[in-house]
Amino acid sequence: METAPYSHLTKGTFLIASPDTDSGIYFRGVILICEHSPSGSFGIMINKILDAELPEEVINLQDIENPNVQIRTGGPLQPSQMMLLHSSPKVPDQTLEVCEGVFLGGDLQFLQDAIMDSHGPHVRLCFGYSGWGPGELEKEFLSGLWFLHPASAKHVFETPPEKAWQTILREMGGKYATLSMIPEDLSLN
Repeated sequence: METAPYSHLTKGTFLIASPDTDSGIYFRGVILICEHSPSGSFGIMINKILDAELPEEVINLQDIENPNVQIRTGGPLQPSQMMLLHSSPKVPDQTLEVCEGVFLGGDLQFLQDAIMDSHGPHVRLCFGYSGWGPGELEKEFLSGLWFLHPASAKHVFETPPEKAWQTILREMGGKYATLSMIPEDLSLN
């Protein structure tokens, strides 16, 4: 299978880090492109668990009733800014549908209602984001730093974060499936 065409670099696409990205926040990263235009791009990483304590005034994890709420590192830019990815189509005036069944946005009331509903929607509280200026993401893609794959709610909300990189590459088939088997620590190879 050949690399996905450049034209697939659009909102609702996953950026999957190439195995050549061997350190830092993007190591085995999977980013959901939320917006892409000639003026730049931004996306949210879906497979990195936030490794920090949240102040109770931000969100008290003990009070969450919804078992579908998880916290992620969304990217290196503005790491104190919280962005919501969720599966609820109930607030269309406050959200952007990124791909089928995945929405970005919502207000504080939506968040409070969603986390207190034991049968509530999938919610990912993402701190920070990834962003690129005009032409930057295209250059990274064309230099082989990223692979592209259509995004899906299944991978955003159901695939365990530590398995997302491998699972999506395997799903892509061919040479990508082979790349998915590269060990994280190459000294183990």
